Amino acid sequence: MFLAVYLPYLAVLLSLSFLLLRKETFGHRMSKLREIFIVFFSTFSAWFSSYLLKNLFNTARPFDLFPNVVSIFPESGHAFPSSHAAFFMALAVAIFFYNKKVGCLFVVFAILIGLARIAAGVHFPVDILGGFVLGFLVSISIRHLYNYFSRK
Repeated sequence: MFLAVYLPYLAVLLSLSFLLLRKETFGHRMSKLREIFIVFFSTFSAWFSSYLLKNLFNTARPFDLFPNVVSIFPESGHAFPSSHAAFFMALAVAIFFYNKKVGCLFVVFAILIGLARIAAGVHFPVDILGGFVLGFLVSISIRHLYNYFSRK
């Protein structure tokens, strides 16, 4: 329950703390704001993309298909891809671009959240995997777009 419901909030707070409390020199305040924008633009783009894909694929959740699966907490809507998995993998990958060690920690958070949502009965493994792939691709794409446009 903690990993599926409360760790996501903790991960967002930790990511904000990491991004805001990093040491900076005088001329780098704008680059810090740019980093924060890119990280959270990536995460919310992944979440929004998963929302659009959920309505396109229209898949049921485990507790809807199998009467013996009981969800630990209420969840509604379609299952594929997992919005939580997409959001937290995008967050982890975006942070990884700025700090590899901290990014790896957030990958672990994303995996734990995904596994917990499977154990809670609200997602199939393919939902989580789809969310991870989506979050990774969105974060990588936004980073490449940023690099492309910042060179011009």
